[in-house]
Amino acid sequence: MSEIEFLSEIGAPQKYGLLYVNVFDEANPVQTPLDPVAAAEQAEALAERGSPLAQLVLGHKLLSGHGVAQDQLAAYRWFCRAAESGRADALNMVGRCHQRGWGVPIDTAKAAQWFRMAADKSHAWAKFNLGELMLAGDGVPRDPESALALFVRSARRGNAKAMNMIGQYRERGWRGHPKLASALRWYRRAAHRGCFRGQYNFARILAAAGETGAAARWLEIAFTTAPPEFCRDVGEELRHHPDTRIRDAGAMALARAVDAST
Repeated sequence: MSEIEFLSEIGAPQKYGLLYVNVFDEANPVQTPLDPVAAAEQAEALAERGSPLAQLVLGHKLLSGHGVAQDQLAAYRWFCRAAESGRADALNMVGRCHQRGWGVPIDTAKAAQWFRMAADKSHAWAKFNLGELMLAGDGVPRDPESALALFVRSARRGNAKAMNMIGQYRERGWRGHPKLASALRWYRRAAHRGCFRGQYNFARILAAAGETGAAARWLEIAFTTAPPEFCRDVGEELRHHPDTRIRDAGAMALARAVDAST
């Protein structure tokens, strides 16, 4: 089976040129039409034949255990193989492995080096990932201004998480004075593009402005995709809110957190 046929059969979007990943966590691959085991076998066959795309796909599958036994070290090795081709998405994933400790010890300085190589190739996620390290001063010198520039470039390529981060800059005055109206616009953009943190932040500002009905609706949307720990922490904050609709949204968040733990 050729690489193009492989892409078509597993349902990888051609505009990305790979089995793309969920925007909330690069470790979670999109579900595919093929049986997961068959898809993993086909990915491995093409990876062994030298396809950087298949090597990247196989790395994701090994990372998540989708259709194959989970093996983070093997995933890291396949990402490195794919990165030899210069693919920006593979360079970014090697950086993520160093950042998150997937198959290798955590080393954010190395992660930053890989993210920078991918960012230089205009990879939106690499720009975001490098920006986060710069903002925190983690593995690189702290540089909020350069981090913001990276978030802006990532946001221009449609990254909703980057839009949320720009909103935080505007709200908290990390660069210049706080600008709540600008923060609200960025949070709205992030919310409409599916970022659960952007949805929560958008709702939070709406609630503070007295628009509790709209705020509650956005909170409910956020809690349908937010991870359990986020739901638990935010639910605890909202359980004593004076508005019933906000309290109900908080109860929904806590219920989701409980369901996930049972």
